[in-house]
Amino acid sequence: MAFSLPDLPYSYDALAPYMSRETLEYHHDKHHLAYVNNGNNLLKGTEWENKSLEEIVKGSFGKNAGLFNNAGQHYNHIHFWNWMKKGGGGKKLPGNIEKLVAEYGGYDKMRTDFIQAGVTQFGSGWCWLAVKDGKVIVAKTANGESPLVQGATPILGCDVWEHSYYIDYRNLRPKFVETFFDKLVNWSFAEANFA
Repeated sequence: MAFSLPDLPYSYDALAPYMSRETLEYHHDKHHLAYVNNGNNLLKGTEWENKSLEEIVKGSFGKNAGLFNNAGQHYNHIHFWNWMKKGGGGKKLPGNIEKLVAEYGGYDKMRTDFIQAGVTQFGSGWCWLAVKDGKVIVAKTANGESPLVQGATPILGCDVWEHSYYIDYRNLRPKFVETFFDKLVNWSFAEANFA
């Protein structure tokens, strides 16, 4: 299965002022495209060449670092673009997500833990809400890794690589993760991932 760069589900200006056109152009059109191109080159001739993206990510983890990193980042970014929307964020959660969050300990606890995971991820990586064994967990991963390779289903992720926020937030990663959670999260897409 060859990788291809998906279109953004909104215009480059749609997430302003929280995420600028310039950030989306660099992040989507250059960084994500590089993962697609590199991943396609590394996929050729491997045992995963005709597999689904999820199978490639899971199968190459721990076996083919170059392919895994590019496939993992491609997987993560396909979801990342959809985890954001104009007018997103807030405490109004869809039913299934609201139930999971209540079981976790409530919205404020989940928000605090998610932001803390993003802020404390050393170097490049991601922070996550995922479902494992029917329960919500908050996690952080390095580089292109995701809860998918840890037996969990990612339902929300925030990219905390510097290219995700540096144009708009400079070195203020905490402000970026807070803004992502409060102003951009597409809870409907998170619920669709859970379903």
